[in-house]
Formats: sequence, structure tokens, C-alpha cells
Amino acid sequence: MRYSWLALLPLLAACNSNPSAVQEETASATAGQPAQDSAALPAPDTSRAKAVSALRDTLRTVRERRNFSSPQGPPDTFQLVFRGPSMLEGTGEFTITNAEGQVIFREMLTEPDLEAALVYEMTTPTATRAQREAFVRRRIDQFFQPSQFHAPAIAAEAALPTGLENLDPTAWNDLKQRPDAIRFDYLKGKEDQQRIAWSPLQKEVIRVR
Repeated sequence: MRYSWLALLPLLAACNSNPSAVQEETASATAGQPAQDSAALPAPDTSRAKAVSALRDTLRTVRERRNFSSPQGPPDTFQLVFRGPSMLEGTGEFTITNAEGQVIFREMLTEPDLEAALVYEMTTPTATRAQREAFVRRRIDQFFQPSQFHAPAIAAEAALPTGLENLDPTAWNDLKQRPDAIRFDYLKGKEDQQRIAWSPLQKEVIRVR
């Protein structure tokens, strides 16, 4: 009887060793695989466009309605929109739009175009950033003063100016014969006085002197 029990010992030992071997193989296989995290966030969607505001870079806007291209008709809209990262790093868009919604004049003004005249007001060798910014804001706010609009656009005794590029003498003389024609004057830079008027003959805004 004792011999029969001893004969079964090797068989029991073999049975007990199999689960251990299976567990080791499973652990080894699992160790070679990356861990699965059920709470992992999805990859970012880089193709999705970011929302952009059309007014994000607009720092200041001034608008004035004045008779210009039609002295007796509905007024035109004079507008200056200043855009950029700061008041000292922006650009101004000056437009004149008639009553029908057509832009009849457009000019881009750099920040130096608006700031350069500050030198005539400075009491010290240099101006602070705050002083420069305040001057640019004031220039924008006062860009369309009533005193800058004149009629007639060209005085009756005025002589044809020289040195103006693309000035058509015929269009200039036609304006001279129109006492109700309106001129708009504005300063560009330190002392570059711009004088513009609507030419009915050419159907466009021209510099008159």
C-alpha cells in the first residue's frame, strides 16, 4: 500500500507544476505588450481651423459723412480704420465710399505717416511710448475735421501746379470752373499736405495741388 502512494507522487508533482508554467508564459507575453489605458484622451484634431475674428486687429475706426463727389447729392462716407498689433505697429486704411456703396478712393497710411508730425509738438528730445500712442490716436480721431473740407476745390485765380504726377490739366481746369466742387486736405508724414477732389470729367479722385 505504501508503494502505491509513493508511485503517485511524481504524477501529482507534474500536475502542480503546469499552472505555474502557464502563468509565467502569460505574464511574459503581457509584459511585451503596451499597457491599455481606457481613460486615454483622443489625439488632437490638428485639421480643425481656429476661429478668427475679423475685428481682432482693428484698434481704432473713425467715420464721417460729407458731401464730396456729389456737392448737392447724398454725402459720401469718409473712413479711417487702423489695424495692427499696437498703435505703434499698425496701418491705417483711408477710404471714401459714395452713396451707392462704391469705394472711390483708397489709401494705406503707415504708422509713421500718422506719427511723424509729433516732432512739432515735442518739448523734449524724445517722446515716451505713451506720448507717441496718444498722438497717433489723436491724429486718427481728428483726421476728418470740418476745416479740412473746402469749396471751391480750386480757387479761380489758382495756377496749374507743377510737380504733381499724373495730373491731367484738362481735368484740373474743369474743376477750376466748378465753384461747388469740394476738396479734402489731409496731412501725410511731417509736412506732406495731400489735397484731393472728385473729378466729374475723369470720374475719379485726383490730387489738385
